[in-house]
Amino acid sequence: MSSNIRIQRICQQCGQEFTARTTVTQYCGDNCAKRAYKARKKAGKVEASNRETERIRNKPLEDIKAKEFLTIRDTALLINCSRQTVYNLIKGNILPAAQLSARKTIIKRADIDKLFQLTPLAQTAGQLAPPAFNPAECYTLTQVQQQYRISEKALYDLIIRHNIPKYRQGIYAYVPKKPIDVLLGPIL
Repeated sequence: MSSNIRIQRICQQCGQEFTARTTVTQYCGDNCAKRAYKARKKAGKVEASNRETERIRNKPLEDIKAKEFLTIRDTALLINCSRQTVYNLIKGNILPAAQLSARKTIIKRADIDKLFQLTPLAQTAGQLAPPAFNPAECYTLTQVQQQYRISEKALYDLIIRHNIPKYRQGIYAYVPKKPIDVLLGPIL
């Protein structure tokens, strides 16, 4: 049974205008239909290959998630950081680990999970109020060096050792007069 309908359509493969006899015709001819079929098959194969590649890429991470004890390298891969960061966490006693030998350190998976269940920080650095600072009650570092005849390195070590606060304003660094006078004695 033939149709008397004549509809102007645009081929979805080549983009040319053609006269179709049915309302569901998509292609201008057999060649375009074959090319579209091959393109669909090719796209399906490419998609399957991409899924397989993604599965292979994620397989090591899935294997690591299944382990109970992890090495430093596995831990770094799991939490998406460098090995040095993991070593720093262990050294800072933030992440407990067991050193089996000079070359083998393992970490329990439960300890890694606990690492992310820690209580949140009380205040962030941006929320802390800066301490009150009055330049009239402070020496500049150069003034301290000249008045007490002390080297830059000795002054730096003294400030670090006694936790003396240092304030910066412009190009000058200030230290409070009271702790400096107590430590170094009267002005020479």
